[in-house]
Amino acid sequence: MENRYRGIQDGFTEICRRQMGLTQPRCFARRYSAFEVLVKQINLYGKLNGHEGCVNDLDFNSTGDLLVSGSDDKQIICWNWETKTKQFSYPSGHLDNIFQTRIMPFTDDRRIVTSSCDGQVRLGQVRDDGQVDTKRLGMHEGRVHKLAVEPGSPHILYSCGEDSFVQHFDLRSSSATKLFCCSSLTKNSKQPPKNIRLNAIVTDPRNPNYVAVGGSDEYARVYDLRKCQLNASSNLDTPVNIYCPRHLIATINVHVTGLAYSNTSELLVSYNDELIYLFQKYMGLDPSPSSAPTEDLLKLEEPQVFLGHRNSKTVKGVSFFGPNDEYVLSGSDCGHIFIWKKKGAKLVRLMVGDRHVVNHLEPHPHIPILATCGIEKNVKLWAPMASDAPPLPENVEKIMESNRQGREDHARVTLTPDVIMHVLRLQRRQTLEYIERRYSRADIESDEEDEGYGFSDGGTFSGDGFTGNLTECNIS
Repeated sequence: MENRYRGIQDGFTEICRRQMGLTQPRCFARRYSAFEVLVKQINLYGKLNGHEGCVNDLDFNSTGDLLVSGSDDKQIICWNWETKTKQFSYPSGHLDNIFQTRIMPFTDDRRIVTSSCDGQVRLGQVRDDGQVDTKRLGMHEGRVHKLAVEPGSPHILYSCGEDSFVQHFDLRSSSATKLFCCSSLTKNSKQPPKNIRLNAIVTDPRNPNYVAVGGSDEYARVYDLRKCQLNASSNLDTPVNIYCPRHLIATINVHVTGLAYSNTSELLVSYNDELIYLFQKYMGLDPSPSSAPTEDLLKLEEPQVFLGHRNSKTVKGVSFFGPNDEYVLSGSDCGHIFIWKKKGAKLVRLMVGDRHVVNHLEPHPHIPILATCGIEKNVKLWAPMASDAPPLPENVEKIMESNRQGREDHARVTLTPDVIMHVLRLQRRQTLEYIERRYSRADIESDEEDEGYGFSDGGTFSGDGFTGNLTECNIS
């Protein structure tokens, strides 16, 4: 109660200083947005209805007045979130579920790039008459979960796919470039390195030459794009830094689903059926962590850990929140939205965000507003609003314990080699059927598709160790 009163008093003081002209409006907004008392009052502001399938990704434009969403229905919708109205929508041209949408900066919000389960990276160009032209920019041999836009650039973006490649796109060009193929960290000459299916890619805001990627093993890797082969001909995989909690090194049952950089180059890493970790820049590992001496690993400083959620059924992201990244956000399989303080990892807000699973949380770029999506077919908006409800529900301990128990039960599940091989054979058969269907559908694409750039040497899904189904929203 005392902390709540202190927060209100601090807020009142800031308001008085703002009214007296002692604080600049922009400084006032940034300070006030970070008050814990304000975050604890975040509640449902409204819903955006219009999609016919699960909404998988959201993105605010740079000014924060528009919100774009992508869905399993293969439609892109641009919203005026404040009035809860649809500005425009268009068919993306994708053949399967859309996984990410991004508005390119400094393009007057007229260029929207998307990635999908069908392996395509596509561009939507808004014309003066409001119509949208779409074309394929490039292709992966596998699903493309995430895109990364170079900060401040209206032209440059990167994609990562389950074919293990990172690709570079320049919208001034009609071709894509493979930069590198991400492979396992091994020095065992008897066993060649395995390709890492990539789920996440983010750009360091303080140095756009650095990108972090994560996927089907326990390591988050940081690459210096200046050192990458422009055509990936040698498939060199030489990260400049590697991050992993020491207790997860050399484990086989976890993988990275989400990454986020703070404005000071801190790296958030979210693991499937594990926890969320915050790494400082100096917490990098040896290039071959699994072969490092135990005493060296014990000297490593442990990253900050965020507890309580469950990340198992879908590929979930993770985000910072606040003008100076004071908070950490994540969805959960239990349908709740978790908000922790970054410093100390205290849970400060827990609220129901979906009847099933919350996948993605997108912070507003300037004010304490959130947009979220999950298994349901709508987008939810969240803002500080007066409410008598406590910031943490009475059953918060029960929710967190249930999530913890679910993680432990999943970790105890073991499969015999025969069962594993049977599952892999089924997965490979399903994958090959999916690829055949996709390419048969691609044959009927319009002539403009030929402008894209596809790769024939990237390989197909191996099925080795693959988890999940071919659609994003299956929660069975």
